[in-house]
Amino acid sequence: MCHGGCGAWLHVKNGRLTAIEGHPDAPFNRGALCPKGRATLELVDHPDRVRSPLRRTGTRGGGSWQQVSWEVALDDIAGRLNDLMNRFGPETVAFGQGTGRHHYLDVLRFANALGVPNVIEPGGAQCFLPRVTVSKHMYGDFPTADYLGDTPPACVLVWGGNPVVTGPDGKVLFAAARLLKCADVTIVVDPCRSETARHCTLHLPIRPGTDAALALAFLNVIIKESLYDADFVQHWVTDFDEFSQGIEPFTPEWAAPITGLDAEVQIRRAAQLYATHRPGVLDWGMAIEQTGRPFDTCWALAALRAITGNLDIPGGDCFGAHVQHSAPVNRGAAAEALIEKRLGGDRFPFLGGRQAHIRLAHAPSLFQAMLTGKPYLVRAFLVFGNNTLTAYPNPNRVQEALLSTDLLVVSDFFRTPTAELADYILPAAAWPEVDDVVALPYIAENVLQAQQQVIQTGDCRCDEWIMGELARLLQVDFIPSNRPDQLDHRLQRTGLTFAELCERGWYIAPSQYRKYENRGFRTPSRKVELIPAVFRQISSRSVPMYQEPPETPVSRPDQAAEFPLILITGARRMHYFCSEGRALPSLRRARPEPCAEIHPATAAAYGVGEGAMVRVVTLHGEAIFRAAITEAIRSDVVSVDFGWWFPEVPTPDHGVWTSNANLLTDSEAPYDPAFGSYRLRGLLCRIERVDEKSPKKESE
Repeated sequence: MCHGGCGAWLHVKNGRLTAIEGHPDAPFNRGALCPKGRATLELVDHPDRVRSPLRRTGTRGGGSWQQVSWEVALDDIAGRLNDLMNRFGPETVAFGQGTGRHHYLDVLRFANALGVPNVIEPGGAQCFLPRVTVSKHMYGDFPTADYLGDTPPACVLVWGGNPVVTGPDGKVLFAAARLLKCADVTIVVDPCRSETARHCTLHLPIRPGTDAALALAFLNVIIKESLYDADFVQHWVTDFDEFSQGIEPFTPEWAAPITGLDAEVQIRRAAQLYATHRPGVLDWGMAIEQTGRPFDTCWALAALRAITGNLDIPGGDCFGAHVQHSAPVNRGAAAEALIEKRLGGDRFPFLGGRQAHIRLAHAPSLFQAMLTGKPYLVRAFLVFGNNTLTAYPNPNRVQEALLSTDLLVVSDFFRTPTAELADYILPAAAWPEVDDVVALPYIAENVLQAQQQVIQTGDCRCDEWIMGELARLLQVDFIPSNRPDQLDHRLQRTGLTFAELCERGWYIAPSQYRKYENRGFRTPSRKVELIPAVFRQISSRSVPMYQEPPETPVSRPDQAAEFPLILITGARRMHYFCSEGRALPSLRRARPEPCAEIHPATAAAYGVGEGAMVRVVTLHGEAIFRAAITEAIRSDVVSVDFGWWFPEVPTPDHGVWTSNANLLTDSEAPYDPAFGSYRLRGLLCRIERVDEKSPKKESE
């Protein structure tokens, strides 16, 4: 139902799922379940769920479908793919997927097996992978908080996230909440006083998009006041002197007017608290990757961990056991010439180039190729677990691109607005219908949990099976990673078979710390590299930099009079995961409508009362939300919910053009030079009261 991680008992009777309850001994959730998990039965048995392959019978987006067999659907899809690839080459096919599911690496492996260079997913440039890639280059690995260790952190610094609600990256919100409660000091950097921030020691309500400036000021304080871990820096950090010299201009006094924070009471104090309360955890969220410059922000934040010595120590940010023997992604299967054809790979080396952690295409460039044929025409798009019209900026242009393809296939649970545009909708299996090994937290892989298929609903099949059948028909070498022998292969390092893991439920790797003392860090120097050579190639600088976002009251004073507020479009709620869950009755009752959070002073200035409908307008578009008046937000900021569509709306678009936050965003340059990231937050906006009825109908 989300990134996963909660252990649960599934109760089955006569082949039907009858109940779900949290497993009391599960390592992360310890018996608790969030509303999404409790709604699993509603997903599995929902009357509108797609249960058989559907083939379009009318015009694209017309809502007319015919039920067909898997044999008919897959034979036709494979035949059309084979024809397109023979005529135009494998680059005429592209894949899209959502975030963090069991089939994630299989999509990459399947694309490589076919020689297809272009796979996109929203997180490649906008969520998680920038943090992972920067960490890999600086530390040689990706660290995550010591959730299961015996030593509590003295300080937890949450930057640009709300982990007690979102439970990101396989970390689980319950574990994040426990971590915050046991720390002596908690600091949250967020324009909103989120659920995480409401119980913290210090809240820094930063101006959206200025995170790099604040991180640079933290570094300045810690270095100038000699609060860094001198012994760790001396023995395990490279380029410290050069880095320190480059940080000298970035004082708290410099950062204060940029960030909207007080130099002494907020910036300097927060930096001192983080540096002097060790061990410390820096829990960074995707907000730092959605304002257009994640490379510099992630670089600066990663340096904070390094100079304070909080890496791989009990209660700190630790490197994982990597206990899963992962299936290879078949990079070698794609010819070198096709790698060179990856859209955006030549411009954004950390997204699609050889320096990328996971090589993905640049989404705006892919949609442009669909529409214009430049540099070549992409004619087929296969989507696994992604509602593309809600997931990417400028959805009007995305829809034009999707409609221009010769073949569009979507695997999903429901007829989403994206699926309604397809030639085929394939019925995806829900999590109780899939066998898999779930490795958590993401990248670290300290815990392996058994995900077991306990029911079968209609003709629903897991995405890995779909790819395996297409591979068979296309006569390419691809083995799904959740095939029984592959599940055993993935568990080799534990000495367990999948059947044995199912009996146990999970496997927890023993905690090991300071692993670098025996083998060094996994970098060319075997140390933490503050200025990796590849960073110099991208930036020609020895330190991160702050650059004012291209669309703010500072950079665009000419537009600020008409659009005086700053927009955040990424608000997540516990009841939903991205655009999922809107069809489930219990979740809609709890969170029935998309909201825009507005400060009371701002609402009064615009004549907006609690619960009024408001139109949020940007330079790029407009969308309608229900006003939620709250003092827990900066007065110059508006925060809107992400991922909304309305399954109950009978038209095939299901109301996706009403409250879709991405109607307010744009996919045009400038992009981050390393990742090709675009701007989803920190945009200029205004609000208008709307005397209209709610965009939704009452949920059952």
